[in-house]
Amino acid sequence: METRFSALDRSSLLKELSDETWDVLVIGGGITGAGIALDAQSRGMRTTLIEMQDFAAGTSSRSTKLVHGGLRYLKQFEVKMVAEVGRERAVVYENGPHVTTPEWMLLPIYKGGTFGKLSTSIGLAVYDRLAGVKLGERRRMLGVEAALSKEPLLKKEGLKGGGYYVEYRTDDARLTIEVMKKAAELGAKAANYVKAEELLYENGRICGVRAADVIGGRSCVIKARHIVNAAGPWVDGIRELDGSRQGKTLRLTKGIHLVFDGSRFPLRQAVYFDTPDGRMMFAIPRGGKTYVGTTDTDYDGDAAAPKMTEADRKYVVEAAAAMFPSLGLTEADVESSWAGLRPLIYEEGKSPSEVSRRDEVFRSDSGLLTIAGGKLTGYRRMAETVTDMLAAELGRESGRKYPKCRTKDIPLSGGDVGGSSGFPGFREQSEAMGRMQGLSGPAAALVAG
Repeated sequence: METRFSALDRSSLLKELSDETWDVLVIGGGITGAGIALDAQSRGMRTTLIEMQDFAAGTSSRSTKLVHGGLRYLKQFEVKMVAEVGRERAVVYENGPHVTTPEWMLLPIYKGGTFGKLSTSIGLAVYDRLAGVKLGERRRMLGVEAALSKEPLLKKEGLKGGGYYVEYRTDDARLTIEVMKKAAELGAKAANYVKAEELLYENGRICGVRAADVIGGRSCVIKARHIVNAAGPWVDGIRELDGSRQGKTLRLTKGIHLVFDGSRFPLRQAVYFDTPDGRMMFAIPRGGKTYVGTTDTDYDGDAAAPKMTEADRKYVVEAAAAMFPSLGLTEADVESSWAGLRPLIYEEGKSPSEVSRRDEVFRSDSGLLTIAGGKLTGYRRMAETVTDMLAAELGRESGRKYPKCRTKDIPLSGGDVGGSSGFPGFREQSEAMGRMQGLSGPAAALVAG
């Protein structure tokens, strides 16, 4: 049954949430929660989701806006994660070509830098193989002149060449919304500005939540056979409500990005580069702007409102100025910024950049399932892991056999255009229709995506 995804239905939606007993209740409306709602609903589980802010308001709207495989994790020998997440890039692209665009990335190689020419060539070749990269997007190695022709602003001193490979650019918040919309099309119910304030139990087993309607000021009880905590930076807060915040816990780290006007920072080519302290950073041209990031520092402030500090700004500007010295960038050139949090699994003795981005699932004695960690790119596999567990438990309880995950082949909302190969034709047709309706060529192209 198709469900309309609209705030106009809010009152009736909240009543339905209270009136029904659901198979699955997901707490958290970021990309992970949305992915779980889609997977669970697509397998026939009656699913609902609540989010205390707007959908994607937290980490899922504050990333580097890339669906990428994490090349740098090869250095940390995270081979399995690189392979899985690398392959997922292609899945996200095929299911949502309207919100995912191939982006050639230049990795400049410098004398004494993090990556040497041989290690870069080998690393990118391994990356291609692990991620199953299609032939036309496999890595190329560039000499000095070729690297500078791609991006003339690069620092020339010590430049030895570069690696050239494909990542995928996205709008992280829109990607989350398209996943949520698809879940709703299949029958899932999702409500934002609904905050879980109390967990409810029967015979020691979690059976629902008492939630506050942040907009209307009312309270409602939502009952479910299984509850998933996918609250991102707030998962430990939900675990505290459950009395199960023990063992492994979250480590929140903050990443900020700075935005420069394209006239001041006229970058031609997305670049993944070394910082003076040995970390890696992205500089990406987009929509007449160039954004640069990110940092990786521990954070213990308000999870709902992380902000850039003067130290953050200084660090990123100095890194960008060192890589693109001819620009003479200063902090006065920064036009805007954004800050987001990574809900990582705490690991003793590791710096923020060294902590693994792997996801983990915790099950409490009450039956609460919590998923933490992970990356935007791997959201679908994370959802599959959790939903497999839900299918097994619901199957044992009801005797029903749930199908295997099929989200690998489910186009996202708005993305049913024949995959990446069909998208160019879809755009051409949409542009033609726009012009027939009286739009100018540029306006028609913009509307067509």
